Amino acid sequence: MLINNDTIVKDSDPIIRTKSKKVKLPLSEKDASLLRDMLQYVKDSTDKEKAKKYNLRPAVGISAIQVGVPKRMMAVVVDDVDKNGELVHYEYMLVNAKIVSESAQPAYLSSGEGCLSVVNDHPGYVVRKARVTVEAYDLASDKMISIRARGYLAIVLQHELDHFDGRLFYDRIDKKNPMKKVDGALVI
Repeated sequence: MLINNDTIVKDSDPIIRTKSKKVKLPLSEKDASLLRDMLQYVKDSTDKEKAKKYNLRPAVGISAIQVGVPKRMMAVVVDDVDKNGELVHYEYMLVNAKIVSESAQPAYLSSGEGCLSVVNDHPGYVVRKARVTVEAYDLASDKMISIRARGYLAIVLQHELDHFDGRLFYDRIDKKNPMKKVDGALVI
């Protein structure tokens, strides 16, 4: 499937608010192919030459609903640092992902969040959980996995999971005080 900035579903389209359905396993070839195309989009979107050539906006994740398919599938590619300061590369093609545990500690990105489906700026802190454990089938490893995520990866996973429920990042911004600091939060 061709995925670029022209084919990404924008927040002006009501389909982006559709709740996504669970996906039957084992994956059909059509679903597996879509998931691989989604992953390729995310990987290519951070390559400046490919992004310009193919009209891609930079991304670390994408959910199937963003290409008009209301299925619980996402692709995520995140480079982060672990608690020892070492660079870690995460790459997932997740199906039927769900949070099975989360921290009480909140977290947010100091720069706010963005989204392929959102054209306009929505300044403000998007408060999420600092740590989550997500269980899902991962096409990349072809097995059920459990991801214990903290910090940036946790935020990215929660952002994509919100898409499964028709929720956008700016729904989580405090409308009265969008830049309100949150006590005890992990600020990334």
